[in-house]
Amino acid sequence: MPTEIHVPELGESVADATVGRWLKQVGEAVKSGEALVELETDKINFEVEAEQDGVLESISKGEGETVNVGDVIGTIGEGDGNGTVPEQVEEQEDEEQEEQPQAEAEQPEPETEESGDETSNGHREVEDGAGRASPSVRKLAQEYEVDLAEVSGSGSGGRITRDDVERLIREQSRTADPEETPTGGPARSPERTEPASAPTGRYRAESPGADGRGGLEERMRFSKRRQTIAQRLVEAQRTAAMLTTFNEADMMAIMDLRRRRKHEFLERNGVRLGFMSFFVKAAIGALKAFPEVNSELQGDELVLKKYCDIGVAVSTGEGLVVPVVRGADKKSFAEIEADVAGLAKRGRDGKLKLQDLQGGTFTITNGGVFGNLMSTPILNTPQVGILGMHRVQERPVVVNGEVVVRPMMYLALSYDHRVIDGSEAVSFLVRIKELIEDPESLLLEG
Repeated sequence: MPTEIHVPELGESVADATVGRWLKQVGEAVKSGEALVELETDKINFEVEAEQDGVLESISKGEGETVNVGDVIGTIGEGDGNGTVPEQVEEQEDEEQEEQPQAEAEQPEPETEESGDETSNGHREVEDGAGRASPSVRKLAQEYEVDLAEVSGSGSGGRITRDDVERLIREQSRTADPEETPTGGPARSPERTEPASAPTGRYRAESPGADGRGGLEERMRFSKRRQTIAQRLVEAQRTAAMLTTFNEADMMAIMDLRRRRKHEFLERNGVRLGFMSFFVKAAIGALKAFPEVNSELQGDELVLKKYCDIGVAVSTGEGLVVPVVRGADKKSFAEIEADVAGLAKRGRDGKLKLQDLQGGTFTITNGGVFGNLMSTPILNTPQVGILGMHRVQERPVVVNGEVVVRPMMYLALSYDHRVIDGSEAVSFLVRIKELIEDPESLLLEG
């Protein structure tokens, strides 16, 4: 009896997910603990693993479909472990073929004359190729009018995979006449450029374009994470009285300290001494002096946080995420650097867990790593403050009545004006500037 593959618990406040990419095709052998499919939520992506050895018998939820906790997305059946499709899978596919719309059923049956070629497993292939593709792959081929007989299967036993069909779609889109489909029929409308089950955020379908500029437009599905990021950014703009104040900091003292201590710091702690630990420490010092910035507005009550969980914005291929350094006010420079480096790596590798992203009392974002000189960061709601770091750039400044060249960084603090007054915000940012320009004072703040 086949074993159902269920959507597992997704975590606190996460109700649904989007099927990202199936890592196994129908008929492929799977082992217990092996990843089967990627699910994408608004916070993280994670893999659903097989609970037993066998063969992936069916896929009931295709790529791009929305699923809820407990939904059945496929089944695992018994198999000999070599990727052979069990008889029941073939019977299921035959039934699904019979359930096609009546108009399609009335079309002339293709001749079943066998070609003289054989697949790698010694079985002859039917020329139409439909028997070598799963229902979801056949659906995609039908949507784009792809002749499966023209597709070379790269799957087990010569089976046609989704990637095989998508590759041919892209090739045909590049070579097709704008007024004509690859098969010579009428041109498809721009609206039919991407099926609902397109792979999450990565599959790009070329559009003919309304003005006949074939291949010059692309459509790609907005991933669930990007949708959530967009929703939260708009919500922050709509619900908070957001304002930004600016200052600048002389980075010479920190850069000199890092130059003198970086090798010793690395040897002793196993992590590099970067700028982020200094700014986290400086933010903690300023938050202690201005506790309202470390708060959250809940209805008509202001909740002051007596701890400092600092979110550090990390750019990933799926968008910006903000993992949290918990208890940062209790940690050393080395512990903060290790936490930030580990969270950033897991973010880029897509390995962050839900608990890495939950909570946070204040956020720091560093646009300087991309060369950004100045920006106005958007609040990470429900927090009421966010600090923006920027590129260090040498500029002429006046020091003790003389014009000198110093490595300067613009600082930006965006804040919720409902909670924080302008004078308080300016004073908060000035306190950060003072601590950064005198890094030894950070020891006292710690």
